[in-house]
This record gives sequence, structure tokens and C-alpha cells, in this order.
Amino acid sequence: MPRLNAYSGFVDEAGAPGFVLVRVVEAKGSTPRDQDAWMLVSTQGFFGTIGGGRLELEAIEKARGILDGATASDLALPLGPAIGQCCGGHVTLSFDIIPPARFDEIAAMVEAEDAADPQVWLFGGGHVGRALTRALLLLPVKVHVAETRADELALTPEGAAQHLTPLPESLVADIAPGSVVIVLTHDHALDFLIVSAALARDDLAQVGMIGSETKRATFANQYVREGGDRERLARLVCPIGRKIADKRPEVIAATVAAEIISALAEWQESRRQPAS
Repeated sequence: MPRLNAYSGFVDEAGAPGFVLVRVVEAKGSTPRDQDAWMLVSTQGFFGTIGGGRLELEAIEKARGILDGATASDLALPLGPAIGQCCGGHVTLSFDIIPPARFDEIAAMVEAEDAADPQVWLFGGGHVGRALTRALLLLPVKVHVAETRADELALTPEGAAQHLTPLPESLVADIAPGSVVIVLTHDHALDFLIVSAALARDDLAQVGMIGSETKRATFANQYVREGGDRERLARLVCPIGRKIADKRPEVIAATVAAEIISALAEWQESRRQPAS
């Protein structure tokens, strides 16, 4: 979800010197956030987080002292009993005053971070699709919803990209590598076409389809019968989400959203591993 203008509201318009960019420049051991995590602090509020707890309170206090005239310098903090935070690691923070003349620089940084967010494509905008869209819009992903039905697509929560098309399977080829594809349409035949197109790719973080074990078996039989590679079926997640008794759309969406974030983290970690 775009955050470009989210930081501007807390800047004091009555002549305050801007805000302070607090960045994690070193993180050793167990820490709330990793290196390069950042937050913005003004006299009025803050945007973003470096991990919360006493660490963040110390950072905010120091940043506001800098805005009040104190010298900007790094802050090294052991995350142990000394500050009442039991992570056990060690964090070093930098503090950079951002005057109004540099606001565009911060806007560019926020835009760059947003641009790096992975895509999640939801094929189907029904009850579960809408609930899942709402859940995902709170997370650092770009949500796309594809539908064949204009009336259903019109109900898509604000903030998601919308795609109205009679041939949703045709969109799959152009989805960015590292994306997640989740199929939850109203038509099993349409599900088959979209999932088949997604399984034809080797560069997606996850391919999921709503349904039961029976639906998966039916899909698998048809997929292989029509020439699909049986080994690719191992990459299909179906059913999606955690199997629990509560089948309300919002509950299903919560478990599927967690599954998606986990798949994206695993994909990104695999990209960082050196080739064997």
C-alpha cells in the first residue's frame, strides 16, 4: 500500500527543523529489526519502526533531543537488562536531520522501498477474495485482483490494483518473478486454466488454489491427463491456509495471508543463498 504521503502529517508546520531519520546501521545477535530498518521522528510523532520497546523509546528521545539542538551522533545499545529489553543482541543507530529541503529525498526513499514490495495476485474477487485483499493491504505487498465479473470487481477494497478481463489466465505470463498467485474464482474450469498457466512458470514464490483435497486430486488428474508435468504439481498449494473449523472468509483470509508472507520470505531467502 503506498506510503509516500504517510510521513508528512506529523511534521510541525510551525517552523520545526523537519525530522530525524533513524536507521539501524548495525545489528548483531537477536534484534527486533535487521540492519537498514528505519523510522522518521519529528516533534509531533513518528513514522515507521526500528523494532519497538525500550530501543525505540531511546531512539525517539535522542532524535527529539537532536531536533532541539543536541549533537547528532550514533547510539550503540546492548539489548539486555540495562535497557529492559531482553533480545540479547546489540544495535547501533544513526541519526540524520532531514530539513524541509531534503523531504524529496525521503519521499524517494519511501517510494523505492514500496517499489521493492512483492506482488500478490488474487484471481477471484468474491467473499474470500475481498477478505484476503483487506488482510493483504495491511502488509508490505502490492495486491492485484483479477476478475471476469465487473460487479464483483467493483467491490474490491480500495488500494488494490484491479484487472477486469475475460481471459484471466492470459495475465499470468506477465506477472513479476517472485510474486504469489492465489486462485479463488467461481469457476473450476477457470481455476484450472489459471493454475496451469502459473505452474508453467518456475519463478513464482507460491501458486495456491482454494479448495479441498478432493479438488486438488481432481485438478491433478486433469492436469496430468492434459499433458501437465506431474513434478510441477508439488508446487501447488491446495488447500490454502490452515485447516481449522471456522470457515468465515475473514478467518480463512488471516491464515492464507500468513501462508503468503511465509512463502515470500522463503523465496527471498532462497534468492540470497549462493548457488551450489
